[in-house]
Amino acid sequence: MHSRDSQLNNARVVNHTMTIIIWSVALSTMLLPLSIISDVFIKGLAHLNWSFLTEIPKNSGREGGISSLFISNSLILIVCLAVVIPIGITTALYLNERVSPNDKVDKWIQISLDVLAGVPSIIFGLFGYVFFCQILGLGFSILSGGLSLACMVLPLFIRLCENNLKNSPASYREAAEALNISHTGFIIKVLLPSVAEGIGAAVVVVMGRALAETAVLIFTAGYALRYPNSLFDSGRSLSIHIYDLAMNVPGGMPAASATAIVLFLLLIILNALVRFSCRRL
Repeated sequence: MHSRDSQLNNARVVNHTMTIIIWSVALSTMLLPLSIISDVFIKGLAHLNWSFLTEIPKNSGREGGISSLFISNSLILIVCLAVVIPIGITTALYLNERVSPNDKVDKWIQISLDVLAGVPSIIFGLFGYVFFCQILGLGFSILSGGLSLACMVLPLFIRLCENNLKNSPASYREAAEALNISHTGFIIKVLLPSVAEGIGAAVVVVMGRALAETAVLIFTAGYALRYPNSLFDSGRSLSIHIYDLAMNVPGGMPAASATAIVLFLLLIILNALVRFSCRRL
């Protein structure tokens, strides 16, 4: 009896010790990003006001606002998503519905997508500069930046959509076959609505990576601070503006921190809107 009580006490000590260790590791892991975020907010909140959102940058970005950059960044993101979403969903549907999982072609496609998804972003920036800016003659422009971003995030988006399609319940397909619903009708009316929330999550992941990207856009979109008149104009993204202020502009850290806050809040808002829209489908 005494031995059993001793074993029970030892087990409790081990359990409490491991609990303390796990919580300590978790808190220490959270401490670094929380300290970075709090430091950004402390430095940037004083610089953040209405004029910061409505004026163009002045004095190399130390003064003024980010309205022109917000427009440029929005256009770059729209171009990127306009290419990625239709091509990505269509490709994922083809791989899920038409290509056999045991087919060698399917395996090579999966490997290629995984490799492309892991390629450093600066490689896509160099590719975009050579192909879109030089060969196609688009120059440093919003269109070049958006298309280069699309090339970078498309493999990731295809894989995420394909995984969602593969995880859809098999009972939906069986019910559609029992009701003699056409394959096209099944895809449009049953399959896509059932995975809409997962596809929305994939869109959020892609937007997050696109909004935070710097290397690709340095080589393709340019540095212009003015309002863009068309997609063929150069435009500076918010991420490039943050990098430039923090690294190249003395005294630019407050404006860089304020821009980072705007980018952080923008991503949260877009995340919420996409998830809300997908749940309504």
